[in-house]
Amino acid sequence: MKLLPWEYLFYPFSSANFHDLFYPVAFGSLVMLVVLCVMYAVRTRQLRHHPPYLDLYEWLLWTGIIGFGLLIIFSVFVWDFLFVLITIVGTCAVFLWTRFVHFPPLFVLYEQKLARQRYVSRQKYSHPDATIRSKSAKPTRTAKAAPAKRNRRRR
Repeated sequence: MKLLPWEYLFYPFSSANFHDLFYPVAFGSLVMLVVLCVMYAVRTRQLRHHPPYLDLYEWLLWTGIIGFGLLIIFSVFVWDFLFVLITIVGTCAVFLWTRFVHFPPLFVLYEQKLARQRYVSRQKYSHPDATIRSKSAKPTRTAKAAPAKRNRRRR
């Protein structure tokens, strides 16, 4: 480091200026983008019946696509390091906020809803004969029967 740290903010983000950061950020962003897409595909299949978890993984997917995509663009088109730093900090902040602030209350409400459903289901089917249909004495018809057609022979 020959300059003060804040003077590096306006240098272009390239392998010549940031030789120890450029390749880890560029390739790490590409790898994380692929891992994020695979994780989203796998977890949404596993949790397809649980909407809050699907929403969480969708938030994480789009945050990753935007953040890691921007880092790849900044690496290819040689933007100032300031933009790279803001993107890394912003993406990490949105990931952490999404996972630890926004969704935990929704998970608690969803767990309570599932517990309520299990309790009601248990009460409903706790009696041994609860799932057996009772036979009705005689089936009743509510609609009038259509009049029978007369057989007429043509003479």
